[in-house]
Amino acid sequence: MTPDQIKKARQELGLKQRELAVILDTDPHTVRRLEMTEDKATARKPAPRMVRLIQAYLDGYRPSDWPK
Repeated sequence: MTPDQIKKARQELGLKQRELAVILDTDPHTVRRLEMTEDKATARKPAPRMVRLIQAYLDGYRPSDWPK
């Protein structure tokens, strides 16, 4: 996923960066880095597990700790 795709997915899911961080088991700073354009020195690519989780959420999966 590209940074734009991650941000768009988060927005489509109605989540704030900190909420996405919780359900991805990471911190909000990492989510900000995942959404940065790739030319930024601190930008990060998502781990494959994060991409799978985001896709599952887009497909309708909701864990029991989903933000309300």
